[in-house]
Amino acid sequence: MRETPEELAELQRLLDVSLSGSTAHLKSIVAERTITAEQLARVLTGMCTLALSTVTAKGEPRISAVDGHFLHGVWIFGTAPAAAKARHLAARPAASVADLRGEELGVFTHGTVATLDMAAGPELLAYLKGFYGDDAFDWANEVVYYRLRPHWMTVYAPDLDKLLPGPAGAGPGA
Repeated sequence: MRETPEELAELQRLLDVSLSGSTAHLKSIVAERTITAEQLARVLTGMCTLALSTVTAKGEPRISAVDGHFLHGVWIFGTAPAAAKARHLAARPAASVADLRGEELGVFTHGTVATLDMAAGPELLAYLKGFYGDDAFDWANEVVYYRLRPHWMTVYAPDLDKLLPGPAGAGPGA
């Protein structure tokens, strides 16, 4: 978990506001089956396979998968600069992502992406190189990374014990 207390407080505010403004139908599914921002940050570690939704120039939806990393309370993901999703995001930066793990977890996020300047973020680049390896990519030319700045986010997690090893409050590896 890399989130600061301030980032966790902001994430909790986002989760609360998103759920409170949701439809009665969604609330009936999620309200009693969600987790806190701190618990979510403990669950979303390492690489998460995200379903990424973008929109074509004709307004047609497209969905694809990306490697997502939940860092500092936001999703970070990458793709090849020549990928269709990269063109979509450059022209229309609104996006949605979902991390779905069977019946155990659903994290749904809507927001706006910003392209990350890896040279300006040595901590992020060090994290990604530590995860994928220094030589996994030509980091300057073969991959572009984005930060999804969420304006709406909700979590379906009916049983935290199934998501974390050990007791629910103990964290991974307990």
